[in-house]
Amino acid sequence: MPKPAVVLLSGGLDSSTVVAMAQRDGYDVHALSFSYGQRHTVELESAKAVAAVAGIVDHRIINIDLGAFGGSALTDSSIEVPKHDSPDEADDGIPVTYVPARNTIFLSFALAFAEVIGSSDIFIGVNALDYSGYPDCRPEFVAAFQDLARLATKTGVEGSTQVTIHAPLMEMTKAQISTAGTELGVDYSITTSCYDADDDGNACGRCDACHLRHQGFVQAGLDDPTRYQPGAAPA
Repeated sequence: MPKPAVVLLSGGLDSSTVVAMAQRDGYDVHALSFSYGQRHTVELESAKAVAAVAGIVDHRIINIDLGAFGGSALTDSSIEVPKHDSPDEADDGIPVTYVPARNTIFLSFALAFAEVIGSSDIFIGVNALDYSGYPDCRPEFVAAFQDLARLATKTGVEGSTQVTIHAPLMEMTKAQISTAGTELGVDYSITTSCYDADDDGNACGRCDACHLRHQGFVQAGLDDPTRYQPGAAPA
């Protein structure tokens, strides 16, 4: 019988690839998505579509309100999502699209879910292109949360299971990720990565997420299946 695993599914390129990887490795995926006050709520429709295509029976969308705190261009409408004509124009340091403590919060929910369903495996789609800017995408963070998970749960204390946080994309480029997902049959045309997509899910083509995604397809020699707003496709 396949082992159950909790996979954090945003509906974007990375998390959709991780779903396919977990299934390839024989896990029974239980997907967890969040409506957390993000401006790009259309990503949740993509998450539903990805889960349906992947045959995931247990896909849960949790409602939390990180917009109550703000502090990010993704949860505070008064902060604009940075737009660039080229990925080289992106600012160094932690970008304003970083949502304070988001991955810590998401992994905490995943940990609770995993304990209830008897799973010792949690998958998250953080990768090397993110951790230079987002502090909660670094390998040190993932390792630290795994240590916390083994201390903070009933199953961990009793020794019945030891939680493992899987981050299979950590050392991969966007080109490598898109190649791996394509080989696994991921339909990227139904995914949404854009930070400022319109209500129909069409990407802006100019935010950091759009540039990184498009660049990955180009470098991998793959056609970019992203649906862009009129005239917005990156060069």
